[in-house]
Amino acid sequence: MNNQVAQRQQFTVKQFVNMDATQKRFKDVLGKRAAQFTSSLVSLVNSNQDLQKVDAASVVNSAFVAASLDLPVNSSLGYMYIVPYGSIAQPQIGYKGYLQLAQRSGQYKIITVSEIYQDELISWDPLTESFEYELHRDKPRDKETPAGYYGHFELLNGFRKTVYWTHQQIDDHRKQFSQAGGKGKDNPKGVWAKHYDSMALKTVIKDLLTKWGPMTVDTQAASLAEAGDYEQVVKEDPRDVTPEQTEDNAQVQSLINSYNEAQQEQQTTKKATKSTKTKKTTSKGEKVDDNNVQGELLNDGTITPKSK
Repeated sequence: MNNQVAQRQQFTVKQFVNMDATQKRFKDVLGKRAAQFTSSLVSLVNSNQDLQKVDAASVVNSAFVAASLDLPVNSSLGYMYIVPYGSIAQPQIGYKGYLQLAQRSGQYKIITVSEIYQDELISWDPLTESFEYELHRDKPRDKETPAGYYGHFELLNGFRKTVYWTHQQIDDHRKQFSQAGGKGKDNPKGVWAKHYDSMALKTVIKDLLTKWGPMTVDTQAASLAEAGDYEQVVKEDPRDVTPEQTEDNAQVQSLINSYNEAQQEQQTTKKATKSTKTKKTTSKGEKVDDNNVQGELLNDGTITPKSK
């Protein structure tokens, strides 16, 4: 294991969350709900071994994206997912998250998205957007693969749009664009393997809203915060809801460096015989000194809270 990977493992999500600087960032965005949100984040990581293996800073920063959009991080709710990708966690909006953001805009009269099974589809004409179906939900569908996925909205001003993606179109899209879902692979992985239909519905509703719906600031931020568009958020999102990233993830490395400097100062005081240049590492379970570190941690590249 190289030094950088070893240093990253010095931090845990719980240590980050317990620091006053981190708590303040969440309170600035969520107010009184910050404590419940951070508790949910720690519980999520404790129940997910894959998230425990990635950079803790990237998990916290992904949670900041969810907080700025006011979406819960509990994956079972389907609003927001924090997805491990390599050694970094990245935020990914669920279809319920997109629906929630659309509803908040106050511009939609009707908005819906649904799976369509083979015996339910009557006809679909993409030229006229004429879609006919007859739902049959009187039997369990859990083990049945949908024929496709349907999305529709109507705005208060009368504009309406309907889209329909076949199951094959969805899977082709996953293979072509989704790094976290198994890009180029026949079998889905990660969140796509666990929640295929939910991710398919997200693909449809994201396409529907971002191409034809009113592009609100929140909708734009959500679409750009997807794993595949992570770097674009920094360049284009006016709310700056994700951490600034460089080729070597300098933001995370800055946190590591700040922590190591504080550790060196402490060890120099306790053991004057040791060189101040010696690198110090944190043993598992060792308490982080918030007083020396928290003023520097998460100081750059985090979310700029929405002004009240």
